[in-house]
Formats: sequence, structure tokens, C-alpha cells
Amino acid sequence: MRSNSSRGRTSHTPRRTTSHRRTATVALAGVAALIAAAVQAGAATAAPAQPQAGKADPAHVALKLTPSQRAELIRHADATKAATARSIGLGGKEQLVVKDVVKDADGTLHTRYERTYGGLPVLGGDLVVGTDRSGKTMDVVRATGATLKVASLTPAVSRAAAEKQAVQRAEALGGTESAADSVRKVVWAASGEPVLAYETVVGGLQDDGTPNQLHVITDAATGKKLHEFQGVKNGIGNTQYSGQVTLTTTQSGSTYTLNDGARGNHKTYNLNHGSSGTGTLFSQSSDTWGNGTNSNAATAGADAHYGAAATWDFYKSTFGRSGIKNNGVGAYSRVHYGNAYVNAFWDDSCFCMTYGDGSGNAKPLTAIDVAGHEMSHGVTSNTANLNYSGESGGLNEATSDIMGTGVEFYAGNSSDIGDYLIGEKIDINGDGTPLRYMDKPSKDGASKDNWYSGIGGVDVHYSSGPANHFFYLLSEGSGAKVVNGVSYNSPTADGLPVTGIGRDKALQIWYRALTTKWTSTTNYAGARTGTLAAAGELYGTTSAEYKAVQDAWAAVAVGSRSGGGGGGGTSYESTSPVSVPDNGAAVTSSITVSGRTGNAPGNLQVSVDISHTWRGDLVIDLVGPSGTSYRLKNFSSSDSADNVNETYTVNASAESANGTWKLKVQDQATYDTGTINGWKLTFP
Repeated sequence: MRSNSSRGRTSHTPRRTTSHRRTATVALAGVAALIAAAVQAGAATAAPAQPQAGKADPAHVALKLTPSQRAELIRHADATKAATARSIGLGGKEQLVVKDVVKDADGTLHTRYERTYGGLPVLGGDLVVGTDRSGKTMDVVRATGATLKVASLTPAVSRAAAEKQAVQRAEALGGTESAADSVRKVVWAASGEPVLAYETVVGGLQDDGTPNQLHVITDAATGKKLHEFQGVKNGIGNTQYSGQVTLTTTQSGSTYTLNDGARGNHKTYNLNHGSSGTGTLFSQSSDTWGNGTNSNAATAGADAHYGAAATWDFYKSTFGRSGIKNNGVGAYSRVHYGNAYVNAFWDDSCFCMTYGDGSGNAKPLTAIDVAGHEMSHGVTSNTANLNYSGESGGLNEATSDIMGTGVEFYAGNSSDIGDYLIGEKIDINGDGTPLRYMDKPSKDGASKDNWYSGIGGVDVHYSSGPANHFFYLLSEGSGAKVVNGVSYNSPTADGLPVTGIGRDKALQIWYRALTTKWTSTTNYAGARTGTLAAAGELYGTTSAEYKAVQDAWAAVAVGSRSGGGGGGGTSYESTSPVSVPDNGAAVTSSITVSGRTGNAPGNLQVSVDISHTWRGDLVIDLVGPSGTSYRLKNFSSSDSADNVNETYTVNASAESANGTWKLKVQDQATYDTGTINGWKLTFP
């Protein structure tokens, strides 16, 4: 499936594969739910005001705001944005632009901002500021931890040169346009040191008929291409499988139209195989739409209209979200796009959903989970706005798969029963198999079951696999089972079992992370940190739900288990993020161990979770209570992979077990920044 900033791709085989350096990771600062908890053998020291076991803490549940209430919060945030910028230490050339506000029941506000520098948009400069009911800043989640400073705002490279480079790149990828739609100066801060750059957008069509919105970022000082991503993202879906359903339409005189007045006036249009414009609003004298087959153009219209309504109702009922932008305004749908177009896509620029008719114009991609998938790209765009490349792109796609699955279960349609299979009805492979499998993503032949250091270079529809796998495990657990008549058998990367907490809780945790913890550059390590923060706020850091999030991520090779791995033992964990400066002084993160006797073991386990865009720059040490350092990782100029997610074994038998242990990290080369997301000591 696709969105524009359209997201998501339907086709099973990607048209092209582009290698990307991953963007800088999220720099989380002081998320209250994750401050250095010592988790001991499954029962940590009790934190204050823990919620009732198994129940979400009502204080940390987002309020269901009306559009006018949300608008008022945004107006207030806009009026105070200058003071907020000063309070969080932004420079004089930086300004905040309010994007959204989420309010918890206890009065906590999570305000999402974009940023400008010298009047220029900062790509990768987005952040979320958490404030308590008194207005005091509690935490800041940043897309980049780098100091925002650019030597000059005067480019050395011409705008025309940047445009030429972008157009040539678009042509190489199947684009059809000879000129760009737009070129603008920006500050690029999403990967390493911020630089003055051009963002060029090339439109037209892609080689399969999908609208093109290729964004190319060019260094304005050197002319080097820094980054690229496709703004239109395709998706998947079912066709004509929803059976007979009830639609909300509008009657004017003797004419009915597919206009849903109960859901922000969402309208459904017929493109009649065109590829531009809005099309014609479905209109007829009868309020019975289609005949269940593609011989009647209104059948696809009915499916799309029903899917849009199911998606609206899912978000409203499950999260209190009123429409894609949470402002009560409906989008619109277009069906019968192009000729034999085997895709669907969401496009932010038109705020609309578009469906092709499939191979031979026989199977419109208008199923429930397609609508849910595609419109969820719109929700992502209006919240975390995860970059559609690298690991953040995989998380973007997975979010749409996860929410589309949620929509399908929520709809409760007997003709398309909820499952953890993506595209199971459209037979896009020609052999009756689904497009994707959440319980074991690799069953599709291309998706990845687990995280690894090079996954950011994989097509986003396949790098989404670990997140889809995580969500399935968190919802249902590992091993063989049957859900709604479908058999699943989900493995784990470490061979250890995972106990699920149920799909409803898993959805709440993912959505809260998406809306309050993640930014445009969030990668898998950051996703783990954000979902742990969400689980901690909702259910408590000693809860079964919190531990299940740890275990489900460990089961896809992201971070460590709640008990410190497969051997049990006692673990002490710090999840308070620490920024690692570029080529700067060493930074430390501390864990205090108490209540033990004697010395530390000869096989002390040190689990490290560090996000960094060139991990070879890092030197990592464990510092014992005596001050003695134990080298965990050396500098390596040839190790260009991202992130450090490793467990090291240290002979610490000369150290007293009790005392303050430190993880010391130093970046010893320029151009890349990072964050210590967390680390853990396990005493076997």
C-alpha cells in the first residue's frame, strides 16, 4: 500500500531497491516511565502509583478530544511556542511550529513540533515535548540529538543543479517528468551533522503508473545527494469480499451519493480508469450500491466507502481519534484508478485514498484491511511522520499493517474475518497465499523475521517484518495456535517463548508510542524504547505488559529479555536515554546495584542498546564500582553499520557486586551522532 506523503505498496515484488544510510535515531530525554528501573528476577522495586494489574492507568490514557478542544490546545501551544523553545534550550535562530497535541487524563500534554532554522524548514528537526498539568517540561523526544547550527544559509550550489540531479535520479527510477515540481532550501538534520540543503520533489508518474513524489535532498555546499525517499507509498487489499454491508450515504431529493455525513463527509469517487483529478462522485437514484462483482462500477465504490467507515470507527472507538488528522474532517476515496493497476495508495497532498482495479481490471483493491492500511499511513504522517526509508520506513509500513489488521478485527465482518495475514483475499501471488504473514514474516519469501544491522537497506515492505512479528508476538504469543480458524506458529529469535497480552493492549501500546514517543527518525531501537515508555505509563514498569514488550522485542532480536536473557538471574536496567555527542567527550549512564552479597560474577552479562548512524565510531566500556574499566567494544573505521544491540560477557569477579556501575561511551570520529537508549546488567 502506498501513501503520499502517500504510503504503502501492494505489489509483492518491489520495482526497485534503493540502498539508504539510516537516518539519525531518536534522542529520547527523560521519559518518566523509563527512568532507571532495577528489575529483579521478574519483580522490580515497586514504583509509586502503579496501576491496577492488567488495567491501563487511567491517568495516562489520552483523552478523547473533540476537534474544537484539540484546536484550542494547538492554539495555546502556538501562543507559547517561543517560551517553550527557550525552555528546552533551542538557539536564537530556531523556532517551533506546532503540529499536534495529545492530552492525558492527568493533564499531561504531549505537544509535537516541527522546527525551523533561520526561517528554513528543518527536516529531521521534529520533537515532542511532554509537560505536566502545571506546564513544567517533563521530557523531550527529539528526532536528532545534534546541535542545530549551520555555518551559512547561502548555498554554493545552484538551485538548477539540485533540480537536475533530482530529475535524473527520478528518471533512473522510472519517473516520467523532465522538471521538478518544487525545489526549496531546507536544513537537513536527519542524519548526522545538520547542513544547508535543497529538497527537490519530482512529480509525474512512476513506471507502474503510480503517482511519483520523489524527494531528493542535496547538500547545498557540495552538491552531494544526501538522501532520497518516495512520497507516494503503495499498499495491499482485498476485493469484493466484504459481502452485504450497511453504508452511510447522503440523499438530496431523489438522488443518493456516497457521502458519509456521519464521518466527516468522507466521499467516494469514480475515476473511471483515469489517473488524475478527483473523478465523479458516486451518485444514483437507488441507495443499493453495486452487485458484488466488478461488472458494476459501484461495487468497488461500496467496498471503499465501507472500508473508510470501518477505519474511521476503529480509530474513534479504540483511541478516541476523530479522523485521520484527529480534527473531525473526512478524507475521500477514489476507485477504478488507471488500467489494470495492481496497487492502492494514500496521498497526503490530496488527503485521499486511491484504489486500482488489479490485474485485468478484475479485482479492485478495495478491502477492509487495505483501507485500514492506507489511511493509517495518513495517521502516521500526521503524528510521528516516520521517514519512508531505512528502519523508520519499515516501522511506517508495519504501523499500517498493524492498524489495518486492527481495523479488520474491529469490523467483525463475517465475509472477511480478522486475521494476522496481509492481503489474504486478493491472491496477488496467484497461488492463494497472502501477501504478508505477521506471525512469521519470512514465509512470504522476502520479509525479515528479526532485526539485524543491515535491515535498513531492505525495501520497507520487507524491513517491516520484525515490527509485524513483534506485534503478533505481543498480541498472541509464540508457538502454534489457532485464531479465528487460522493456524499460526510464531518462532522467536532466541528460541524462548513469549506470552501474549492480547491484541487490544498491544494496539494501545503501539498507538501511544506512535503519537507521543516517536519522531521522523525513529528506528527499531527507538521503537523499543518508545513502546516500553508507553507500556510503562499505561500499565507500570513492573507489569506483565511491560515485561511482555521487552520479551517480544527480544524475540525479534531488538534488546534483551525482561529477565536478562535465557538464563534467568537478576537484572538491573537503565532506560534513561543519554545523547552521545559527535566526536566528543565520553558520556556515561549509571546503574546502582544494592542488596547483593560478595563480588560480581565472572560471567556478568552487559546488554547494550545504542542507536548510532556509524557504530564503528564508538568505543564502549563498562566501569565497575572500583573505577576499573572493562572494554566492551573498540573503535573500527570499517564498521559502517548502524546501532549497537549486543550482550557482552565480562569477568567482573574482582568487583564488589554492590555499587554504581557505569556504561561509558565515546564517539571518536565526526559526522554521526547517537543515543544510549538503555543498558542492563544481569547477574546469572
